[in-house]
Amino acid sequence: MDLLEFTDRGIYCPRADIFIDPWKPVDRALITHGHADHARPGHGLYLSTAAAAPVIRLRLGDISLETVAFGEARTINGVRISFHPAGHIPGSAQIRLEYRGEVWVVSGDYKVQPDNLSEAFEPVACNAFISECTFGLPVFKWQPQSQVMSDINNWWRDNAEAGRTSIMGAYSLGKAQRVLAGIDESIGPVFTHGAVENTNEVLRKQGIALPQTQQVTDDQTKEDFAGSLVIAPPGALGSNWMRRFPKASTAFASGWMAMRGVRRRRAVDRGFVLSDHCDWTELNDAIAATGAERIYVTHGYTDIFRRWLEERGYDARIVETEYRGDDLEEASSGAEGSG
Repeated sequence: MDLLEFTDRGIYCPRADIFIDPWKPVDRALITHGHADHARPGHGLYLSTAAAAPVIRLRLGDISLETVAFGEARTINGVRISFHPAGHIPGSAQIRLEYRGEVWVVSGDYKVQPDNLSEAFEPVACNAFISECTFGLPVFKWQPQSQVMSDINNWWRDNAEAGRTSIMGAYSLGKAQRVLAGIDESIGPVFTHGAVENTNEVLRKQGIALPQTQQVTDDQTKEDFAGSLVIAPPGALGSNWMRRFPKASTAFASGWMAMRGVRRRRAVDRGFVLSDHCDWTELNDAIAATGAERIYVTHGYTDIFRRWLEERGYDARIVETEYRGDDLEEASSGAEGSG
């Protein structure tokens, strides 16, 4: 019997009787991070890192949630379980499970490039590695974060000098704070959509330093926004909420901005390629660093990436999950409120 199985409710460890990021209600769930495709309502008991817990509670409300520190081990029915930094967003974790010397690791979402915000990714040695491959094509190659943030600040500065408002679309948990952490605050004031600001407040309370921001409210005028940067979830772009910014330039920050067709469909003035997932080279390096012989790939370009891994000697397999990577919050953000 394998240590982990793949069921219609999620990734399951039968020996410990626990699920990892299940998409249907279960009794016990280990949660890698707070994005909606990984942390869902309806489970009996949740377990996450302490650093991920505040945002999970913000999004799921009054749940039964226990926490552990990174590297702290829990043993359930003989299975040793621990959480290790995934580098995706603050508090995000890979989950390691060990039984009688056999080790499996579930990556959750992850990136290896440091962002000065999240805990740095740590490779975890294992026999079997379940890896997301959202950007598992050679065409995806990220520029250093410092270069992308320089481009974003230059775009904002040019707009400010022309009296325009700069409106940046970014997922409200993770990407919005990553952009905030890299901006040049001397350019002008920074405003946020309510969904972004609510997340900012939770992260600040747990000690994560972010620049000063103001939530966009109905009593502000268009003059208040001239020269400012406004950060909003993707669902707000193109909505009635945007009517308060009559003279504005729009942009979007995502790994998908590397694809011309996606940039065109977004209908924004600028696209900045900034992802919280690994690019092609980073995926390959991260997998090699685990030392795993068996690799399960999920969400993304699984067919191509599996074949690539198999040609390089891995026992590579595809596992179907309901994780959706960078596009999930885009689909759900329209319901995040209009404040």
